[in-house]
Amino acid sequence: MNDDELLTLSKWAMIIEDHYGKPMDIEWAKDGKTGDLFIVQARPETVHSQKDFAVLETYVLEEKGDLLVQGEAVGSKIGQGKVNIIESAANIHQFKEGQVLVTDMTDPDWEPIMKIAGAIVTNRGGRTCHAAIISRELGIPCVIGAGDASERLSNHQEVTVDCSQGTGNIYEGNLKYHVETVKLDTIPETKTKIMMNAAIPEKAFQQAQLPNDGVGLAREEFIINSHIGIHPLALLEYEKLKKITEDNPKIAKVIETIDKKSAAYDDKVTFFVETLAQGIAKIAAAFYPNDVIVRMSDFKTNEYANLVGGFLYEPEEHNPMIGWRGASRYYDEKYKPAFGLECKAMKKVRDEMGLTNVKPMIPFCRTPEEGRKVIDVLNEYGLKQGENNLEVYVMCEIPSNVILADQFADIFDGFSIGSNDLTQLTLGLDRDSDLVAHIFDERNDAVKRLISQVIETAHNHTPRRKVGICGQAPSDFPEFAEFLVEQGIDSISLNPDTVAKTRINVSEKEQNIAVATA
Repeated sequence: MNDDELLTLSKWAMIIEDHYGKPMDIEWAKDGKTGDLFIVQARPETVHSQKDFAVLETYVLEEKGDLLVQGEAVGSKIGQGKVNIIESAANIHQFKEGQVLVTDMTDPDWEPIMKIAGAIVTNRGGRTCHAAIISRELGIPCVIGAGDASERLSNHQEVTVDCSQGTGNIYEGNLKYHVETVKLDTIPETKTKIMMNAAIPEKAFQQAQLPNDGVGLAREEFIINSHIGIHPLALLEYEKLKKITEDNPKIAKVIETIDKKSAAYDDKVTFFVETLAQGIAKIAAAFYPNDVIVRMSDFKTNEYANLVGGFLYEPEEHNPMIGWRGASRYYDEKYKPAFGLECKAMKKVRDEMGLTNVKPMIPFCRTPEEGRKVIDVLNEYGLKQGENNLEVYVMCEIPSNVILADQFADIFDGFSIGSNDLTQLTLGLDRDSDLVAHIFDERNDAVKRLISQVIETAHNHTPRRKVGICGQAPSDFPEFAEFLVEQGIDSISLNPDTVAKTRINVSEKEQNIAVATA
């Protein structure tokens, strides 16, 4: 299908819906010989159109059962199903839709079955681990850091996973629960922009129905992992790798996988650029004309290595969390051509598709010098600040971003505080370590002082720079969101399931401040 054909189908669909005056389920066909398009059936749509997205759901457990395992809750939903304990991603084919996934810890390789799980339980991990982030995006109840869950639970055991109480509880059996709803059209407006964290293009149009002011964090890496799955350098060197397949079975397997995943594309680089652009565009279109801030890829070396062909290009680091990631990769000659593909996708979204509400954001930028180098690379690939209203943001997630905020403000158009990494690096701990997880707290005074400092510096800069936050803290702690409002933050970006509640809390806080200063 080409763009003209898609536009033709879209126009026909609009004509049909205008004629019937209601959402329609429309079937079409394309003649394999002539290429002619036909509408073959149209009937009223009775599934999605009947859903009321303007409601807030609250899950309430009606009874208590035998508590089997306890951990940290992610989200506020309740899920049920049969336990399926899977120790390795190599065995994910054994998982069936609706089961409760129990494992030690997840990474991007687990995402295909996470999407169909009734609930997720992991032995290890904190609020910012992979399982927590993905389950929030999917709206699936998840309990993390459950210790020995994979030993205490049994395969095929019926359980209820309850995340509605703040603590993650796994109970024996299928317990009764109900869902309370609140109409979102009663949710108040706020001076502080309430934005949303988004990563899954397929859910963007549904999430956009929530009261929001745009997307404060759209993660590229989820699109790359789920829809591409191949290391960009392997695509760039596809022809070179093809020549050495006979002598290397591992590389032959890489080429075989690339051919399978990109079968519709003769040019493998085009496959990467267009697939990434389509994912970004779907999110941008869903929230248009509100801003959609897209974080450029922030895989760590071990995560890049998990992509097809990644083992050919990624070094083995002792601590990838603070290693070769973010901005330091973008201007490095070893990775710069791969970053160029991201830039081409971004330019396609903005300049060809017309979605100028998209703003690229640079993660893990350690120094102003790095920032200038990245801006130069963006310019090289046609992404020039100010051209076509392009703004470039930077993540504020390293203490140096705060200490030198005035210098970063000379380079970038805005800041987005990443409270997860900022807390980790301020308190000097590994946020994925269970041993120090109890110390990880964005509400620590040291972290809050840094946040206050960067907001003040950015707002006093000429020109004034906007500051938002896209970390986990405002979603988890209402009092932290209130603190941000007190500091005058411009926007708060949240997981979809906490947008409505936080908007209500922020509105009340803004009213209290207005009364106190009147």
